[in-house]
Amino acid sequence: MNQLDMKGRVAVVTGAARGIGYAIAQRILASGGTVAIWDRDQERMRQAEQSLGSAGTVSSHGVNLTALDEVQAVTQETLDRHGRIDILVNNAGITGGNALAWELDPQAWKDVIDVNLIAPYYTCRSVIPHMIGQGYGRIVNIASIAGKEGNPNASHYSASKAGLIGLTKSLGKELAGKGVLVNAVTPAVARTEMFESMTQAHIDYMLSKIPMARFVNVEEVAAMVCWLSSEDCSFSTGAVFDISGGRGTY
Repeated sequence: MNQLDMKGRVAVVTGAARGIGYAIAQRILASGGTVAIWDRDQERMRQAEQSLGSAGTVSSHGVNLTALDEVQAVTQETLDRHGRIDILVNNAGITGGNALAWELDPQAWKDVIDVNLIAPYYTCRSVIPHMIGQGYGRIVNIASIAGKEGNPNASHYSASKAGLIGLTKSLGKELAGKGVLVNAVTPAVARTEMFESMTQAHIDYMLSKIPMARFVNVEEVAAMVCWLSSEDCSFSTGAVFDISGGRGTY
């Protein structure tokens, strides 16, 4: 594993109790950083804190990311605990199941937009003023190849991730010159617990679109995210970094 220097840096990783977020937390800790986990699953979050704790300093903070008042409160709680926030990784997300756009439950559509797009806006809104004040920050949004291409039977998920890409581009331009860089990654699907909410037909479809003929490993996503979260990333902002095995080469 290539080493990154993240000593003295404090990273907030949303949805880090499992999957890609957990792998990102592992990689940040291995690079010398501190991790604050923001998640709504209290039990899984505490388990993650315990299992990650041997690798470095970890704290866990229960929060409903779709409630602005809770996000503002957990931001202050994290600052009180660690003194600063240098990195924000917006990883938490849901798929909302699979169906044709006109057959999806309207509430499911709204829930996916709330978690995958509104929540990252809330976290950015709460954390960015602190980053501007300290003159340094790295924000990485976990989008998806679906946000570039639009997966059939996943219009809500695709729309939410496309919106997150747009938010990334706007924030990157708004914060250019302030020491705060904002980028997104667009992974192909990884074999995580999110598979449980997808139909086998949808999983097979996604695999069939990947030229490398395999799913991405969570450790591969973590490696890219952690570089974007480091000082080594110094002249990329508002950018979208592909990690889709050759599916979306643009």
